[in-house]
Amino acid sequence: MSIIATIMNSSTGQPIQKFTFGRMPKPWASFNLETGELVKADRVEVGKPAQGKFLAPVSVWVTPAK
Repeated sequence: MSIIATIMNSSTGQPIQKFTFGRMPKPWASFNLETGELVKADRVEVGKPAQGKFLAPVSVWVTPAK
């Protein structure tokens, strides 16, 4: 089961993009953004699922160089 996560900018608090992981991302995961920039996860947050839903929202916070 793949995980769809929102990639968030740690500096601004704004979402950067959506990203699909093959499994739950680890807090030390490194991956490339759509821009080609290699980033490392600062933290991974898993929220509570909405009432009556199964999927929980996942946010991966990164600090891009820009």
